[in-house]
Amino acid sequence: MDLKSRIRTVPDFPRRGILFYDITTLLKDPVAFQEVLAQLAAPYRDAGIQKVVAIESRGFIFGAPVAERLGAGLVPVRKPGKLPAECIEEKYSLEYGTGVLALHQDAIAPGERVLLVDDLLATGGTARATAHLVQRLGGNLVGAAFVIELSFLQGRKALTEIPISSLLVYDA
Repeated sequence: MDLKSRIRTVPDFPRRGILFYDITTLLKDPVAFQEVLAQLAAPYRDAGIQKVVAIESRGFIFGAPVAERLGAGLVPVRKPGKLPAECIEEKYSLEYGTGVLALHQDAIAPGERVLLVDDLLATGGTARATAHLVQRLGGNLVGAAFVIELSFLQGRKALTEIPISSLLVYDA
């Protein structure tokens, strides 16, 4: 199935000069959506994944069904103030400024096998911060799975110690 044909490109969004890859057109196609979920989960089916860590907010769309397919728990990574119990936080760099991500301090037990899932790998800042959160809790980060990778932004360089799988790669 040609999944790239299910992604709508929107020029000049969210600002002039940016080409936005819109996943909503893929999500509304039930056959394409199921195919994406199958492909995201497939490399990890026999990896003994115990937790899928999904990054707010589009990562939740893919992380929850991937966790279900792998028989794993789901762990949401959110912005500060959105999780109700004690959290650990990690700052990371954005194109213009910094961001912070939070994770419940009891979300991952030491040694648990963890898969990171998100919709997009761009510069790698959010994924790197999430990886740090998982590692701080003692989780064993087995891999990171993305629907789209913007390879020209070199996000893989931020995640050199983690095996990465990306379904759709855009070079420019």
